[in-house]
This record gives sequence, structure tokens and C-alpha cells, in this order.
Amino acid sequence: MGHSLLCMMGFFLLSAVICGNAEDKPKAELRADRTAVPVGGSVTLTCSVSPSSSSSSSTSGWKYYWYRDEKYSQPLTTQDAVFLSNGQISVSEGGLYSCKGGRGEPVYYTEDSETVRIVSNRPVVTLYPNWSEIYRGETITVRCEIHGGDTEWDYEWETNSIRKPPNQNEYRIRSASSSNSGNYRCKGRMKSSQHKTTEWSDSVTLTVSDNKPRPVLTVSPSWLSPGASVTLNCQVEHPSAGWSFYWYKAVPDLSEKSSSYELLPDGSGTAQDSYIIHGQTHTAGYVCRAGRGDPEYHTDHSQPKFVWSADVHSAASLTVSPDRVQHFISDSVSLTCEGNFTEWRVMKFSEDGRLYSVCRRMTGYTCNIYTSKSDTGVYWCESGSGEFSSAVNITVQSMLLYIYFLDLNDLDVT
Repeated sequence: MGHSLLCMMGFFLLSAVICGNAEDKPKAELRADRTAVPVGGSVTLTCSVSPSSSSSSSTSGWKYYWYRDEKYSQPLTTQDAVFLSNGQISVSEGGLYSCKGGRGEPVYYTEDSETVRIVSNRPVVTLYPNWSEIYRGETITVRCEIHGGDTEWDYEWETNSIRKPPNQNEYRIRSASSSNSGNYRCKGRMKSSQHKTTEWSDSVTLTVSDNKPRPVLTVSPSWLSPGASVTLNCQVEHPSAGWSFYWYKAVPDLSEKSSSYELLPDGSGTAQDSYIIHGQTHTAGYVCRAGRGDPEYHTDHSQPKFVWSADVHSAASLTVSPDRVQHFISDSVSLTCEGNFTEWRVMKFSEDGRLYSVCRRMTGYTCNIYTSKSDTGVYWCESGSGEFSSAVNITVQSMLLYIYFLDLNDLDVT
């Protein structure tokens, strides 16, 4: 029993000697002679390891490992820094630096040092707002930013754009056009010593499109039951680029042979690209557009999209004669608008998604057409006071001609 106890005590004593106490693990210390990289200069970093207060181990024999931005990335090499000595390097690039020491075989590592932030005076070009594409007429600001110290700078720009920025740190383009497109880079020149300059910044590309965007509106469902809800969705080419949305009801304007737009309730500048209309009971047309920036830039209005109702009890209605859904090519079809209104027009939404006014001249409240294959579509009436009738779906197809061939040998002529 005594022998076993003695062995166990010896094992624990040996483990303590070999492994040591985790609390005694040394921590590297990182110091910088300055925190900002001077023009054309560098910052010296020094890493050292001091023994803990409870340890008398030597501080010699350490090899130092250097890191920037990510502690667990690969250590810095001679391509990243100038190695002045084992515990000292010189850097000219900004970033978050740390170090640690290691010695022995296998290598025993210290704890990582605290990080030290070094600020570079290499300029950075930024775009505000930072959108992937700018449209003609939008406002955009190109900035040259130099961090570190209180140095006053003159600025120099280099660009392949047709229009050159002024020698200032900020270039505000109030109405952008394609002539502003190009690569921009800048550098700073010390006002107190004009021969001292920063490096050139990396280039930033500004792309300005002369095409004004037009959003695409979708409605769901297209045909509804009375009282059903309708969901509108407005999609812009770059949907994540800071757009807000505007929602409108299309109101027929017979005098202009077009429609005017009335803003829907709470339909101004919504952050969401969808809008729900509750209790829809009749045929209606809707439009959307988008805006962004300060001052706000607006897209074109979308093409109108319609939700159709077959409710014959609406204030206006469309009747078709002959009263059938399917018609044949060259049929004579009468479309009659009915309701307490004096002016009408008949509209058609074709299979290819286009909107047409069907009759240039109406006979009273009736539009007469001779059908062709292209007349397949959804039809409705619009009144001069902005009302929509119920909608009718008309299909036009070719008439089939069957020809039978008789074999005279099969005829009984007796």
C-alpha cells in the first residue's frame, strides 16, 4: 500500500514538472513605436516574452511569429514586412497586428499578444452610395480618404473618365451620366512638404448607365373572386440597392388615350417590394415605381398590370355577341360596354403581354371586330370617369376543314 502511494505521488510530481501549471504560461507582449504609418515611412513593431511572476525561467531562445488581421492565418513573411531582428519588424501597411513566441522541440508556444492597430496613410477611394450601378441623373460622391495623424493634404486624382475630378478629397456628381464612368484612384501630397506624397490608392470603378430603369410589376392572382386579396410585387434590376417603392392605381383617361396614376393608401416609399390590397371586388389596373438616394431619384413607372374580375354585378360590364368564349377567325364579334357612363373604350391584354385599345371608333357603346388569331386575350371596358368593367376572356382559333375521300369501288351502284 505504501509503495503504491509513493508511486502515485511520484507520478503527479513528475507531471507537474513536465507540464507545468497552465497559469504560468507566458504571454507575448507587442509594442509599436507609432500607430500611424508616416508618408513614405514605416512603423517598427517589437515582440518580447517576459517570464511570469511565479517562474524563473529564462527569456532567451524564443523565436517570434507575426500576424496581421487574423491571428490564425499564416505568419507574416519577408513579403509582408522587413525583419530587423528576431523580435523586431518594420511594416508599412495598416492593419491589426499580433505576435507570439515559440521555442524548443517540439515547439512550445506562448499565448498570443494583445493586438495593436496600425493605421496606414495609403488613400482609399470610396463611392457613396456604394451601389453596383448608378443611373443617369443620380447623385454620387467619390471620396479620397487618408487615415492617420493630423496631416493636411492636397489631393491628386487619376481617372480614365471623360470628366476629371477637382483636386479635392471629395467629388460630388449631382447628375451622373455615362461620361462619369471610369476607374478612379487618388493620392495625397503633404501641404507642408509638397515633395512628400502617399502611394496611389487602389482603383475603384464607377459605372453609370444611361438607361433609366423600369421596374417589373406582377400581380397575384390575375383573376379573382369578389373580396379576395391581391398581392403586388415590384422588382428592380438591382433589388438590394437601397430602393423604396411607390404603388399606384391606374385611372383611365380617355382624353389622353392613356391612364393617370393615383397613389394607393400608404403606398408612398415603402421599404418592402410587395403591397397587399384587401377586399378587391372589380377589375383594376396597378403600377409601381421605385426611388432611392438623396435627393431621391425615381425610376420610370412600370407597365400597368391588371387584376380581372368576371363579376357581372359591377358598375360597368362588357357583353360579347355572339355570347361564347371560343370564336373562329373572321367571325364578326360585337363588344358592348354597359353602365351609367357616356364615354367608353374597349381594352385588350393580349397573349404576348401587350396592352391595346381595340377600337379607334365605337358605334355608340359597341365595338365591332372581325376576329383574327391575334385577337385572343382578355377584354374589358374603361369609362370616361375612370371605371373598369368586368372582364371577358376571348379565344380565337382557326376553323378546321375536314375533307373526306370516297373510294368509288366501295359504292353499291346496283
